[in-house]
Amino acid sequence: MAYGAGVDVGSTQTKAVIIDEDSKIVSRSLIETGANVVKAAEKAFLIALEDGNLREEEVAYVIGTGYGRYKVTFGNAQVTEISCHGRGAVHIFPNTRTVLDMGGQDTKAISISENGEIIDFCMNDKCAAGTGRFLGAASIALDIPIDDLGPTALQSKKPVKISTTCTVFAETEVLSWLGKGKKIQDILMGVHSSIASRSVSLLRRVGITDQITFTGGVAKNIGMIEVLNRVLGMKMNVSDDSPYMGALGAAMFALDHIFESRIPLRETIE
Repeated sequence: MAYGAGVDVGSTQTKAVIIDEDSKIVSRSLIETGANVVKAAEKAFLIALEDGNLREEEVAYVIGTGYGRYKVTFGNAQVTEISCHGRGAVHIFPNTRTVLDMGGQDTKAISISENGEIIDFCMNDKCAAGTGRFLGAASIALDIPIDDLGPTALQSKKPVKISTTCTVFAETEVLSWLGKGKKIQDILMGVHSSIASRSVSLLRRVGITDQITFTGGVAKNIGMIEVLNRVLGMKMNVSDDSPYMGALGAAMFALDHIFESRIPLRETIE
């Protein structure tokens, strides 16, 4: 039995997934990326090995993805996160035709074929207030743990309207609303609604289908899931594997390489 691995080095978090020859997830890990991207990739991979009780030599091929994919120095190859999220989404949700990948640095809308190949994609400007970084700014401004943002937002009765289009000014606007006496939950719902609105605009540019899969770190935020479902008028596909989708897709591509290496030369020529 040989194993394939994917290491997704994101701007805020690094994920690793190891799969077996049946494409089943054997182990996975998620850590904060921090300042040292190379070490983050190594650490995530080692944690995944330990979690799966595997030796490094049992992993036949490793693919790096994410913005720091070229920092996966122990990897065999690199694949863009767009391709990896598409591949991973179709593996978990076979009927997926549209992917919304929301990470710390950017948000991507991806149109894919039935086998996970990319048809079209678009992404927001890195300064736009439509990414996980905007949630991070709100977390700091309101002194609330990032994991509590979604549940707190869902308690809102009268959400405020967030008008800023730049994360740099997000904290200022959040504090302004707080100074006007608005409730924290109403401010947070405004933040979530602002991000959702911009994300749906991206989805419209690539085409909204009836099978949208939500991936990336923000897919753990229940408030964002509910607001997006409400704006879309439908339920997106979300699972516990959503934050790992890029690493999973990379592992799937790694498995392709493993199988291709076993094809006799004569067959490849024919």
